[in-house]
Amino acid sequence: MKSGDNGGADEKSDVMEALEKRGVSRRDFMKFCTAMAATLALPASFIPKIAEAVGSQKPYLVWLEFQDCAGDTEALLRATKPTVAQIVLDIFSVEYHETIMTPSGYNAEKSLQDVVKNHKGKYFAVVEGSIPVADDGVYCCIGGRSSLDIAREVCGNAAATIAVGTCATYGGIPAAAPNPTGAVSVKEAVPGATVVNIPGCPMNVENLTACVVHYLTFGSLPSMDELGRPYFAFGKRIHDNCERRGHFDAGQFARQWGDEGHRQGWCLYEMGCKGPETFHNCPTVKYNDGTSWPVQAGHGCLGCSEPKFWDTMSPFYERLPKVPGFGIETTADKIGAGLAAATAAGLVIHGIGRAISPKKKDDE
Repeated sequence: MKSGDNGGADEKSDVMEALEKRGVSRRDFMKFCTAMAATLALPASFIPKIAEAVGSQKPYLVWLEFQDCAGDTEALLRATKPTVAQIVLDIFSVEYHETIMTPSGYNAEKSLQDVVKNHKGKYFAVVEGSIPVADDGVYCCIGGRSSLDIAREVCGNAAATIAVGTCATYGGIPAAAPNPTGAVSVKEAVPGATVVNIPGCPMNVENLTACVVHYLTFGSLPSMDELGRPYFAFGKRIHDNCERRGHFDAGQFARQWGDEGHRQGWCLYEMGCKGPETFHNCPTVKYNDGTSWPVQAGHGCLGCSEPKFWDTMSPFYERLPKVPGFGIETTADKIGAGLAAATAAGLVIHGIGRAISPKKKDDE
């Protein structure tokens, strides 16, 4: 970077030049900024501010994988707004990611240590997978160190840690009963770390990108709920924005896979959909470049972005148990009958009206 007052402008120019060299036009860049504003539920007036913040910074990022299936990495590799190549090479400076990095062994671990030591408090840590704490964490070790030890050092020195996927945010499937490894979430393993939880199995990569963009734009993490999840992504239930909601309200439910209601796209609540108890923006952001999401594809929500979903939401193909204070079962049971009764009453009134009308005309 050149010295003087134009340093920020020069850096911004460098970032944009790098993007353009990789085939990202300024128009594509602005589309990305527009998409981020929409994901963060910000008005269009914030798009220039997002563009300025993202275009002038290239934050360091390290990605840790512990007890996981690599599903969140797979989600990253399928990112299209922007592509993973643009994320890795241009928007973020990804210094460590076991799955996609070139170095291995000692050189790989040195890359991680260089960031932790030289950029303390200035880098982002992304954690995928739960952290086992039983028996001093021996059930997950990397480079001769337990994941618990690594997480405490890396997350403890990061500007912010983003736990991606349900395993990192709540312990996920490894923490399901009987949890033999003592798997816990990142926040439980490193209580003093600043952690943003982006659950999901897998997480939606647009929510991850939006969190970092928010930090770059405003200098702070997005507002979060009591579970540490950003409101922009987890502020509403699946049920609130589901495209099948109208069928729920109309008492139209699929009762068997492949029946007429299922083929017609009716509500999947009776087939075990956990959407009424699950908070996530799946219906609005979707997956695979906004192509689809489970309910749209004909499969009920499993509630994977909720704590202990593997234990509390199963059996997955049975309707929700009666939850005190929620009353969703009562609604589902009675709404169809209520509508049927209302419709029948309407038909009776309509029939009486038709019966009376001719008589009234004859009397006249």
